[in-house]
Amino acid sequence: MKKIIFTGGGSAGHVSVNVALIPEFQKNFFETKYIGSKNGIEKEMISKIANTEYYSISSGKLRRYFDWENFIDPFKVIKGIVDSLLILKKEKPDLVFSKGGFVSVPVCIAAKLLSIPTILHESDLSPGLANKINIKFSNHIFTTFEDTLNHLPANKASLIGAVVRDEIYSGNETKAYELTGFTRDKQVILVMGGSLGSKLINEFIWNNIDELSSKFQIVHITGKGQMNKDIQNISYVQYEFINEELFDIFKITDFTISRAGSNSIYEFLALDIPSILIPLGTNQSRGDQLENAKYFESKGFSKVILEEKINELSVAYLDSFSSNLPLYVDSMKSYKKEKKVINSSEDFYKKILKVIEEK
Repeated sequence: MKKIIFTGGGSAGHVSVNVALIPEFQKNFFETKYIGSKNGIEKEMISKIANTEYYSISSGKLRRYFDWENFIDPFKVIKGIVDSLLILKKEKPDLVFSKGGFVSVPVCIAAKLLSIPTILHESDLSPGLANKINIKFSNHIFTTFEDTLNHLPANKASLIGAVVRDEIYSGNETKAYELTGFTRDKQVILVMGGSLGSKLINEFIWNNIDELSSKFQIVHITGKGQMNKDIQNISYVQYEFINEELFDIFKITDFTISRAGSNSIYEFLALDIPSILIPLGTNQSRGDQLENAKYFESKGFSKVILEEKINELSVAYLDSFSSNLPLYVDSMKSYKKEKKVINSSEDFYKKILKVIEEK
């Protein structure tokens, strides 16, 4: 039996593609293992997957700003490389697949030292710092956005598009209406603030709930520990986090108000769900969500509202957006027909193996 080790972490976006791919590799008789951080979100997400042993390593954080921890983290990275070498020597994988995040850097370096083939995937329009480092030690990098190829060595990079969970198509409309208690009389907005939630988006929805619910029905995913139990409204339901039921909710969603993480917005594209995107600003990130959001807006899939202008999301604005939903849906369908950028986990599995064979 062949063996593959997955790595990546720090955010749900750096893990979700791995979560989609692991069962596909298992189905094709690969033994699967995972290397992540000791306390990252990846540990919780991977723990739910059967037959995938999880290894924790030391990892520093790759910061773009001054912090005293920057003087300590190089030593954490060195220890992480040693940790990874020991794990890789023990497991002897045929392949390493990395989704990025700072925990992946020691793994990719160790894999290079042991001559283990390594494949990367970059979800955002511009490569993250981890993948900029990892590409030097890896065989190939797949990109979600076509424009990302301009930032990468041509002999090592190719466009694959997004990898979406097969389950996103499995939703049941009847179950969604039973779950929410909603009716078919008003449009449904799905509000998502990313894997950790968004205080900004949450408070905007709560502060304007009466006005918003007069016109729309709202499913609000608030993030862990961020629900507002004081709100009682028949046109509003909230969840800290939602698992399989999300696929049912997708079936009744007319449009979303969301952050602009690549994995989420490509799932919206896969399902022809238009979106109003409120990307994280450069005060909280490297600006990757701003780039993702502007790209989707330029293609006619979404509208972008910057954080500082969130109060523009009036009922009149949402009403205007909702009246043009067919135009957004047509743009999405046309783009997918032309570009074929939505992959199942099976598609991606086959493309990974093809690249390894060619290398």
